[in-house]
Amino acid sequence: MSSDLKFGAIAGFRLVTADLIRLAAFYRAIGFDVGEPLPISTAEMALLGIAGTGMRIEMSLGTSRVDLDCYALSGRPYPTERSASDRIFQHFALVTDDAHMAWNRARDAGAMPISREQPVALPQSSGGVTAVKLRDPEGHPLEFTQFPPGANPDWRGSGILGIDHSAIAVGDLAASRRFYAHHGMVEGEPMLNQGPAQVALDGIDGVVVDIVPMQPATAPPHIELLGYRDRVSDTGQLAVNDIAATRIVWRSAHDALMRDPDGHFHQFSRADRLQTETLSR
Repeated sequence: MSSDLKFGAIAGFRLVTADLIRLAAFYRAIGFDVGEPLPISTAEMALLGIAGTGMRIEMSLGTSRVDLDCYALSGRPYPTERSASDRIFQHFALVTDDAHMAWNRARDAGAMPISREQPVALPQSSGGVTAVKLRDPEGHPLEFTQFPPGANPDWRGSGILGIDHSAIAVGDLAASRRFYAHHGMVEGEPMLNQGPAQVALDGIDGVVVDIVPMQPATAPPHIELLGYRDRVSDTGQLAVNDIAATRIVWRSAHDALMRDPDGHFHQFSRADRLQTETLSR
């Protein structure tokens, strides 16, 4: 079935947590609307290949959605030796009109820095945004992104507005481009990011990274492929219940779980498709 699956529209993201209530409190503190814990269905647990039971908290930020999943059969914690160029790296970029204020709020709630400084102003050749990378209290990477005024009409307002994209580190950029194109995504204009601002943003000396946007049929959010030149490290294959095993959830006519060439998870969900169709009526 995997060859027939297409990346149509991102319904949201799922993060694995060892402490559902604690991590939900962090995301509430930075601006998410947070629901109540609910059991994950037996059918979905079987799809994920995880024995036992699981609980989920659904969260929203504007039209963006993030779920927190906690399983009775827990996996490994987020690796302590990790960087923005690790192949397991996958963040989602939260759009804000004030990256400094967003970072201070997250830091006060328990976030840990990836970037070496306060939010960094990238040059126009690297998108011209002001951004900062960080980790939530369990290690999941995030980014706050502030676009220049009027630069992105998808985002208007104040505070933390929603998710613009999910960025993933890849080991073989050409293979990843082929994979995502095969499954229905359209390649955007690539960028080459390097220099002092990128070093400060990623917290990696001498960093040079190719960034390739991949656009689904409906966006935002979209996906960005991060090809770190001579820097990608491999921390091993993730199990679906490991804390680092973030899943992108796609609205689909099928229920399926798939990995990309670097092991990042994609979950196709009929429930999310049907929910969207119901809300649109």
